[in-house]
Amino acid sequence: MLERREVRSCAGWMVMGKGAATSALDVCKIFALFIYMFPTASLQCRILKCNSEFWASTSSLGPEEEFCTALRAYHACVRRTARTCRGDLAYHSAQHGIEDLMGQHNCSREGPTTQPRTRSRTPPPPPPPPDSQERSDAPEVCHYERGLPRNAAPPNYTHCGFFGDPHLRTFGDDFHTCIVEGAWPLIHNKYLSVQVTNTPVLPGSSATATSKLTIIFKNFQECVDQKTYHAETNELPAAFADGSRNGGERHGGAALRVLEKVPGQHVEIQARYIGTTMVVRQVGRYLTFAVRMPEEVARAAEDGDNHDLYLCLHGCPLSQRIDFRTFRQRAAGGRAPAGRPGSGDQLGSPPHTFTYQSAVAKCKERLLVEDLYFQSCVFDLLTSGDVSFSLAAYYAFEDVKMLHSNKDKYHLFEKAVGLGGAPSRSPHLRLLPLLSALALLWLQWIPVCL
Repeated sequence: MLERREVRSCAGWMVMGKGAATSALDVCKIFALFIYMFPTASLQCRILKCNSEFWASTSSLGPEEEFCTALRAYHACVRRTARTCRGDLAYHSAQHGIEDLMGQHNCSREGPTTQPRTRSRTPPPPPPPPDSQERSDAPEVCHYERGLPRNAAPPNYTHCGFFGDPHLRTFGDDFHTCIVEGAWPLIHNKYLSVQVTNTPVLPGSSATATSKLTIIFKNFQECVDQKTYHAETNELPAAFADGSRNGGERHGGAALRVLEKVPGQHVEIQARYIGTTMVVRQVGRYLTFAVRMPEEVARAAEDGDNHDLYLCLHGCPLSQRIDFRTFRQRAAGGRAPAGRPGSGDQLGSPPHTFTYQSAVAKCKERLLVEDLYFQSCVFDLLTSGDVSFSLAAYYAFEDVKMLHSNKDKYHLFEKAVGLGGAPSRSPHLRLLPLLSALALLWLQWIPVCL
């Protein structure tokens, strides 16, 4: 169905039209990619924060003088990161980008500087009028359900969730508890890509949780420009990486938008042109992700792509899965290991120490049914000692109730779902982190020509 209205694209290097300014501004777009490729440096280096503040401060500037003021503030922010970012490629790219912009806009290094307008100081935009997402003059192709054939059956919506230490609910309602340290693709199809980066919860522990998330929406006909959304711990933006909150200047740009539900804690992204809704949260120090997507979109692979290369469709590889039930049985019998099952690692000094009984009691405060979300909560409290993981499981279940199309499948129980699953047949699974980084690099530097 969606294939019938796809405009064939051509790949090539983008030709800058309005002078060289666009070329220099494009430097900012690769900062997030450098952060992914060099995660150790990014733990101390905060160059991405300077980048996002600069975009926020220039999103609605008019006169050239205001741009130069913001650029000088950007330069000052970058200089403050010199000690921690000296060996970071993104830092050096920022320096060169600022030099180019200074020259192109004839900005003096001397002059007033103002602190970029951060998210907390920027008043929220007025709420959109009813049905603004469905403008009457927007192309029909930019509304997924309206674009279906007249007598077609209603689409089958699927759900995927990723939360905690970490736990994955696939589009097929299988439930896995995984290791997956580093960068892994959750979704990768012809319309969008979603990648998560999982980092250790405590030094020396194999318990991991999501500290970064990147979503790339690809160009789509007359509806949306390519847009990137990037979030990480303590940085949950209310806008895309370019400072915008919608799909751009195309006629159906309102078919993609970012909605901030709770500042710094809860963001919803609506992509009406592909019938998709995403929820990104920060709970404690870590991120959670949930999506509602038509099955047709979820399985729409690019030519030559392998469906096994993303987690929401086929789950975690067998080598990355944890024996959830054995761990719980040992914990209930008072024989729970100090670290994650099978790791042999020690947890060091967790914020709290939970016994199996105290973990169960804590999880029952919010999760009344002892389903897999409840069991995940208990597991996470035992392996991490971080009480915020009980909230992560709770909100993951709340997102299921909002996004899943079948209320009879809200709760998952061990006997009803695949906890182990069949091994993935793809020989490329060992290359998942590298392939994910290469895919992001390709999407950033090879734009689609409509």
